[in-house]
Amino acid sequence: LVDGANGLRYHASIPLYAHGRQLGVLNVASADWRELSTDDLRLLYTVGDLLSIAVERARLFEHSADLGALEERNRLARELHDTLAQSLAAIALQLESADALLEAGAPAGRISAAVQRAMELTRASLEEARRSVLDLRAAPLEGRSLSEALAGLVEATDGRGGLRASLELIGAARPLPLRVEVGLFRIAQEALNNTVRHANASRCRVRLTSAPGEVRLLITDDGIGFSPEDAAAGRFGLVGLNERARLLHGQLRLDTNPGSGTAIEVVIPLDTSP
Repeated sequence: LVDGANGLRYHASIPLYAHGRQLGVLNVASADWRELSTDDLRLLYTVGDLLSIAVERARLFEHSADLGALEERNRLARELHDTLAQSLAAIALQLESADALLEAGAPAGRISAAVQRAMELTRASLEEARRSVLDLRAAPLEGRSLSEALAGLVEATDGRGGLRASLELIGAARPLPLRVEVGLFRIAQEALNNTVRHANASRCRVRLTSAPGEVRLLITDDGIGFSPEDAAAGRFGLVGLNERARLLHGQLRLDTNPGSGTAIEVVIPLDTSP
């Protein structure tokens, strides 16, 4: 921390890294003198990590355009809004609250509580952002069959937020067009992420049914559900799920109401799938 030019009295610089590669520097400065505490510096480093993830996600967004993966770009844009934008807004609100309490001469305990809450939100956002980046970087199936990939996805989801997840396979497994397998895996991935974020559920089940001429993917949970009006407004990630089903020439069916859980079923006709 040093005196700076143009009236600045303190300055802190935090390096931004992603996967061992330096992306830039986060600079924080003010004309008002303040000695940063250990918690302040820890928060700045955590915010720096979160910004690094945001920059890396933006880079992946541009890279997906080069690959012509329009559906992945749309998915990434929705996730940026659902996770980073909302999380950063909540963090900013807590920091503004702490600043207001500081100016009002509030007890140190109240100020510390607001800062601690901001740090908790930042850590949670960072974990979610890192998980999303890993999802985007990974090959969806990684050489596995759809049933094997779904088993891995359900296993990774089980326990998140106290949710118990299970998988049921019905019908004789058979090879599907790669486009269909990848699309169904991404639908399950997005639906389970939505369940963890929004459903407040204790249990969810993924059921894959193979039948002559079609394949069905059903995801159910015992959560709080939501109103059909919210579904019509495209909330809770339903826009992305509908887009993916449409790209596979399939249909998405939704059954939910407040307090009654949610069931999402995708039916893909195999005879017309590209």
